[in-house]
Amino acid sequence: MAHTHDDHQHDRPRDLTRNQDLVLKTLNHADAPLSAYDILDRLRGDGLRAPLQVYRALDKLVDQGLAHRLESLNAFVCCAQAHGHVGATTGFAICGTCGKVDEFTDAVVAERLKAWAAETGFALQRTVIELRGICSNCTKATQPKV
Repeated sequence: MAHTHDDHQHDRPRDLTRNQDLVLKTLNHADAPLSAYDILDRLRGDGLRAPLQVYRALDKLVDQGLAHRLESLNAFVCCAQAHGHVGATTGFAICGTCGKVDEFTDAVVAERLKAWAAETGFALQRTVIELRGICSNCTKATQPKV
């Protein structure tokens, strides 16, 4: 099942620090994945001055399942699940044309990966699935009209 990051509002846990809340709000309102430095640039007016402030906030948000790091882009997105999730195998379909990111989970893929790890004795710690391609909107826009 895919979830878009468009027009998403995230439930905010009450124990977030001011910086964590600012970073989460920034990710929530972003049109595309943001690097830590993009976030810092957007929050300078709110008093964030050092990259370490942003990285600490992002680490906590990722740990709580409220944000995700996209490894191939070295950027972050807000979790598309309104309540966040921790430990689930989550995948991302990233459009190389417009930058749109769709988040998905697939129980069959998760079970197959766990089974492979168990069969091979691999101690699975984290799974990141990133698909790179062209989203349906961009594909439609490039198709000739008949």
